Amino acid sequence: MPELRDLPAVDSLLQAPELTNLLQEYGLQTVKNAIRELQQNMRKNKSVPNWAVTPTGYDQAIKDQLGKVGYTPIFNLTGTIIHTNLGRALLSRELWRDIEPLVTRPMNLEYDITAGRRGDRDAIVEQRICSLTGCEAATIVNNNAAALMIVLNTFALNKEVPVSRGELVEIGGSFRLPELMSRSGCTLLEIGTTNRTRPSDFEEVLDRAAMLLKIHPSNFYIQGFTESVGPADLARMSKASGVPSCIDLGSGSLVDLTHWGLPAEPTPQQVLAEGIDLVTFSGDKLLGGVQSGIIAGKRELIEQIRKNPMKRAMRADKITLAVLEATLKLYENPESLHKHLPLLRTLQLTQHELNARAEQVSASLPSHYQSATVVSEVQIGSGALPDQTIESLAVQVTHPSISPDNIAKALRNLDVPVVGRIRDDSVLLDMRGADHIDELCAQLGNLAS
Repeated sequence: MPELRDLPAVDSLLQAPELTNLLQEYGLQTVKNAIRELQQNMRKNKSVPNWAVTPTGYDQAIKDQLGKVGYTPIFNLTGTIIHTNLGRALLSRELWRDIEPLVTRPMNLEYDITAGRRGDRDAIVEQRICSLTGCEAATIVNNNAAALMIVLNTFALNKEVPVSRGELVEIGGSFRLPELMSRSGCTLLEIGTTNRTRPSDFEEVLDRAAMLLKIHPSNFYIQGFTESVGPADLARMSKASGVPSCIDLGSGSLVDLTHWGLPAEPTPQQVLAEGIDLVTFSGDKLLGGVQSGIIAGKRELIEQIRKNPMKRAMRADKITLAVLEATLKLYENPESLHKHLPLLRTLQLTQHELNARAEQVSASLPSHYQSATVVSEVQIGSGALPDQTIESLAVQVTHPSISPDNIAKALRNLDVPVVGRIRDDSVLLDMRGADHIDELCAQLGNLAS
């Protein structure tokens, strides 16, 4: 049995060729700290395992200790297309290559080239948004929660804002609208009931309202005996009372999704056309771009938002703006949008294409695994069309001696993790997320049987 004096020095281990790949994967300081911790535990326990006297032994021990660190690509086969935990909307490689010079070189972020002086960082993206939605002006912040927060803080600081009880939503991460409103510095004024809110409910409190707010129920739905106040009624009351109106669309699609046979979702341009003053929506959901919050509407109100000191704290960075502008440019040609936007491509996959993927995936699994192609349904996800699903196909994976939980764990432990979902005592791998199919199949072939 080796003794404590047989432990190799940390520096000598770091220089060993056997740990070169480990250093590249985790980084010098992280590996150094891991070696020290392992050896400290051995000294504390006064016991040295056989593997601890050679560099080769430390390779696996450190991997076991550290696990997967850092961000890594994964395969999203969960059946939720826009998955908040897995990065939401995907960007196309072509778009990323197009903006690469803007990220790796200086760019005109806040510089007016024509005038030769400082410019507005939102100006280029704003021009695109105005063109696509017909709004007078627009501004960008780092996400849609921030967009709503700065609108409330700008127009209702220390004042009351009526909101239907049926729209007091909780968004991801247990963040709730009432709490967000409180942090914005305004007071929530609950009106109506959970299932029914009428224009008269707003009208009764118009003299107290600093602004009128409607939250699109993007992450839930209520059915049965329901009634809500639409954009036209809200706009009418806003105009009569002289207080601004705002609708938070959440996902916010810029195109009519029914054109591609998908469920309908209200667009910012539709809401603005009905007379609403401001609309807020996300850049990385149905828009198919990057995390950002977009505020569009009347110029006078947008200018007030820009002057709010919170705008600087919430402003978007150069990468966000570059990606968003490139994504919005795709919408200039809506007829070819589905060819360039990964989200639409995924949603447009045919049953034939899904079945071909399923056959490849099933064939790639080690022989001890049983698989079957089953009909499944996917959600668009991330607060988009919560009451609507889209038909898909999934590969159902089972094993005679491995539980579904352990199959799912083994899939996540692959070099490129594969994330599915468990249903009916089996693991389902949905094929709408099975892009890079050859790489996926190569990973699945490495599953321990």
